[in-house]
Amino acid sequence: MTRALEVDSHDTATETTAAARTDEGGSAADKIFSYKELARLDEALTMSSRETGLRFTLYVGELRSPTRLHAEELHARSGDHPTDAVLIAISPGQRVVEVVTGAAAARRLPDRACALAVLSMTSSFSNGDLVGGTVNGLRQLSDQAGHPASLRH
Repeated sequence: MTRALEVDSHDTATETTAAARTDEGGSAADKIFSYKELARLDEALTMSSRETGLRFTLYVGELRSPTRLHAEELHARSGDHPTDAVLIAISPGQRVVEVVTGAAAARRLPDRACALAVLSMTSSFSNGDLVGGTVNGLRQLSDQAGHPASLRH
């Protein structure tokens, strides 16, 4: 499930964690997702991050074995403050979903909440809805995390 991590941060702009859609060339994401699907995923990630104050990131692709360790490595490289980050790593071909939370994020997202979000996502994935399942999982996680203390009234 999830495990709190205290790690040094690394630049997020790597081939494995920051594949961006461009009009030139063709990234792996171009082959998996349409422009509208990428926009929907981007909006869901942005809204989840904005509403919670946590930084949500998404990785879709093959994970090395052991998949958990690879997901933790991706999380560690996901930006300046991995303690406030949540990585959702999805490997459709391997039928694996890993949710990795930093130490601060883990206090707001217990293992049980992450497991329920993963269950919801995999249910949608089994019906062929990768984008919808991911968006719903993000919503569940952001609902569970709630607003940061600075935004609460």
